[in-house]
Amino acid sequence: MEGYRLLALSGSLRQRSYNTAAIKALRALAPDNVDIVIGEIGHLPLFNPDLEDDWIPALDDLKAQLAEASGLIIASPEYAHGISAPMKNALDWLVSGTEFPFKPVMLINTSPRAGHAQAALKEVITTMSGNLVEEAHVALPLLGSELDRRGIQADAALSGALLAGLKAFCAAMDAQPRDA
Repeated sequence: MEGYRLLALSGSLRQRSYNTAAIKALRALAPDNVDIVIGEIGHLPLFNPDLEDDWIPALDDLKAQLAEASGLIIASPEYAHGISAPMKNALDWLVSGTEFPFKPVMLINTSPRAGHAQAALKEVITTMSGNLVEEAHVALPLLGSELDRRGIQADAALSGALLAGLKAFCAAMDAQPRDA
């Protein structure tokens, strides 16, 4: 496995988000050759195509992090059978850029009941020409567990599932030609 810099985005803005906790646990568990940067989507304005040529610092930061990343990890909750508004907003901002197309994407699902959002995320990522790595998909039954990053790390089944997903993600990236 080569060295990778990965961008991770949580679709939840909650302070005690399971999605953010899962990403933080994965970052702590990752081997030394995998650097996981947690991006910020909470400061993006609501998507408006009229603003695409404006200087939006939060968007510039997100695009720069994505451009530097070998792959993207998304952990997002489901709200009313759909993608969370912050995640959908971030993806809408990225849809017309050059940073997202063909980027490998790993999904983390922290609720067994979030199938609609996962399906919607897959549709949006595919539409945006992202390279969804299905074998890296991780489903963790965290809903109602009250686990934080440390609790997820300490749970052998949860940490093992995260690491197995990361290993599959890196293996899929290793199998793809790297940009020069």
